Amino acid sequence: MFRFAYLALLATVVSAAPVAAQQTGGHSAQAASSRPPIIPGAAFAKRSPFSHTQLSPDGKVIVTKAVVDGEQSVALIDAATQEPFRRFSIGEEHEIEWVRWAGSDKLLVSLSASGQWRGDDVRFTRLTFVDLKTGAMEVLGAKFPTIDGDNVVHIAKDGSYALVSVQKSLYEYPSVMRYELREGGDARILQRPIDGVWDWYADDAGVLRLGIGYLHRKMRIHYRANADDKFRLIEKIKEDEFEEKFWDVRQIVSGSDEGYVLREGENGRVGLYLYNLATREPIETVFEHPEHDLDAVVMRDGKPLGVYYADDRDRAHWFDPEYDQLYNALSGALKEEEVWVASRAEDNSRMIVWAGGSADPGAYYLFSPAEKKLDLFMELRPHIDESQLAKPKPVTYTARDGTKIRAYLTTPRGREAKGLPLIVLPHGGPYGVRDKLDYNDEVQLLANLGYAVIQPNFRGSGGYGEKFFELGSGQIGRAMQDDLDDAMDWAVAEGIADKDRVCVVGSSYGGYAALWAVIRNPDRYRCAASFAGVTDWELMLKYDRRYFSRKAGKKWEQRVQGEEEFDLDSVSPYRLAAGLNRPVLVAHGKEDNNVPWSQFRKFTNAAEDAPVKPVELLFEKEGHGFTDPANEQKWYDTLVAFLAEHNPAD
Repeated sequence: MFRFAYLALLATVVSAAPVAAQQTGGHSAQAASSRPPIIPGAAFAKRSPFSHTQLSPDGKVIVTKAVVDGEQSVALIDAATQEPFRRFSIGEEHEIEWVRWAGSDKLLVSLSASGQWRGDDVRFTRLTFVDLKTGAMEVLGAKFPTIDGDNVVHIAKDGSYALVSVQKSLYEYPSVMRYELREGGDARILQRPIDGVWDWYADDAGVLRLGIGYLHRKMRIHYRANADDKFRLIEKIKEDEFEEKFWDVRQIVSGSDEGYVLREGENGRVGLYLYNLATREPIETVFEHPEHDLDAVVMRDGKPLGVYYADDRDRAHWFDPEYDQLYNALSGALKEEEVWVASRAEDNSRMIVWAGGSADPGAYYLFSPAEKKLDLFMELRPHIDESQLAKPKPVTYTARDGTKIRAYLTTPRGREAKGLPLIVLPHGGPYGVRDKLDYNDEVQLLANLGYAVIQPNFRGSGGYGEKFFELGSGQIGRAMQDDLDDAMDWAVAEGIADKDRVCVVGSSYGGYAALWAVIRNPDRYRCAASFAGVTDWELMLKYDRRYFSRKAGKKWEQRVQGEEEFDLDSVSPYRLAAGLNRPVLVAHGKEDNNVPWSQFRKFTNAAEDAPVKPVELLFEKEGHGFTDPANEQKWYDTLVAFLAEHNPAD
């Protein structure tokens, strides 16, 4: 717990720290009225080599995912000196999904790799244990066959063991393994699979207590009160009777039947509730926002410390008034749109603080309250002068069926927002995901070139309640696509955009939407650019069943397809690629685990004899995003050249 003595001195401390190394604050009217110089794609691609950065529980060591010359590794940094002192290589065939502390001298590292399972593309995941004292690295459960093996259920506070949900094959539900976190440690099956259970939960003492999943179109809940009991099926709910569509157990209180749950309330918003898990009856409403879903809850010592939600940007509600004061003091001193404590020591002796905004990629600082010290740790885009960036603003437009759509509009600095070339930039996902007033490299790259950019939170996006989310069910390529067309119409009607100079650019689902836009409505759009876009929904669903089904299963297929008789080929770009008559840029990473690159190849093969052939860009050593800045720069440079040819900004 923070003491008020720290808080009283905080404003003075941070004002004397090296914050000047980062240009903070707003833009002057003079700067806003002048046209900034062109920022090269290389500046957006070059960034700190570190990500997934976390402090050890004792606050002495920082662990981070490091990418050097395209090679991923786990790096350790001395928190006092900020000097790296050890690096662990993970091999070229793997990707680091996440890194997590298990005590102050042990790490768990999630690794993924692409592979084949009986002729189908599959994403394999495993956990690697790293002992910092001995330097030993071991794959947990190496003797056990594993398809999906990185879903941590519980880590002992002292780092002695971990409980991990493991799916051994595509045809089994997950079991729960207990791994001793020591060199040569024991690995044993703690809980064998129960039909229908995909998600397992333990209480704060490490006792496995709850299993949830779907089977035969029914949600099944298995529960036990303590380690001596057997799991019993306490409820079977038919899908059409299950009203609480979102149910996320965040903490089970040991020694009781109580647990903290994020779930939908009567108003259709996700809130935080204290529940009796044995009866599934609410005990208390801890916090419910009247307008926005809660995204996450921060737990500390078995109790909620705060909750996160988003309106147009991320927000927090803190239950601890001293934590609220800490954030207010940091925000006042750093003078940025957003300030977050990204990681902290258990005793709060040291913290990693991020500060930035929608037109500022931000920087990380190391804050030591007892030493009254705040040091710049790393800038996320060290080659960008954020005073030259454009500030997005929220807008609302009405779709053709009357649905209100929230979007974010960025117009280029130094140009009148009138008759501009427009880029429609739909987000990925698509369901439950949304855009916010966050910094976005592509938005800033395009706005700097002279384009207006609009990011619609089309129906099915997250954060706007269950009713808006469900409006997207069965509407991929249909009403969800209408929302993008309607965003264009709004920008044209407002006089912001030139209706004859509009292109669509996106990644993942956004890449699909870009391709589908020019195929579905070639009269509307001059061009499209897709990175890692879906092109064949039937093939994509087949791939998803081998991984994502552990949480969604048949429900995901139903959400995408909608009516059972609907032919997904009718909204799949590959199907009509032979008639492509608009310029298209398609790019993909060959090691993509989320959208396999077979989606790319199916589209390009189908468009081989099209009136306008697509421009192809394939990255041999990239996945669903970029790890090598040189490849990211190549994507930006290719995109810029493509747009300059087919929809020039000037």
